[in-house]
Amino acid sequence: MEKLGLNLGYLLVQILNFLIIFVVLRVWVYKPVLGLLEKRKAAIAQGLEDARVAAEARANAEEEAKKILADAQAKANETVRESTERADKIREEIKNEAEAEAIKIRESALQDAHHERDRILTDIRGQIAALSMAATQKLIGAALDEKRQRALIDEFFSGVKSGKVTLIDNVDLSGEAAEVTSALPLSPEEQALVEKDILSEIGEHASVDFRVDPNILGGLVIRVGDKVLDGSVAGQLEELKQNLG
Repeated sequence: MEKLGLNLGYLLVQILNFLIIFVVLRVWVYKPVLGLLEKRKAAIAQGLEDARVAAEARANAEEEAKKILADAQAKANETVRESTERADKIREEIKNEAEAEAIKIRESALQDAHHERDRILTDIRGQIAALSMAATQKLIGAALDEKRQRALIDEFFSGVKSGKVTLIDNVDLSGEAAEVTSALPLSPEEQALVEKDILSEIGEHASVDFRVDPNILGGLVIRVGDKVLDGSVAGQLEELKQNLG
């Protein structure tokens, strides 16, 4: 060793110093540094994992938020649709009720008007009878049998002669309902006689309705099904006009 220029003792001391330094560095420096690095590595990995989880959570939250918004929008649209439908239904019901009420009021007013017209025409019938008798007496200068005059006037307006509706004699009638039109309202007794005669022809199961039309002047117009029996004064005058023409 001396020939090589090495001092064995010194070399051993150096080796021992190196080993001591190595052990010290390994125990007090290297291992703590490795531990710190491992912790740092783990912290970084955990941070990355946390970031990934957070990103997934945010993505899920965004998807959930979109779903909630879509559901809310759909529910809102459904609510609006239902509200619109309810509003339309209520509006239609109100409209129908208003129209029904208007029809009811119009029909009631029309019925009242018809009743008032019939009342006035009934009063007029009595006045016409009185005027007719007075005119007859004035023309011939003598008083005729008042009972006979009134009977003639009643026959003129009711179309009933000798207690029967002569218009339906020898006529084949059939149907479920009949409509009788007179120039002036018929009395209850006249209506009963007319109804009895008509039902004897078309059957007791049928119905008979009465209406007033001053335009026919006198007599009766009877409609049964598609058949019309015109015994009115206006109809007779029109027939006479055509014959003369």
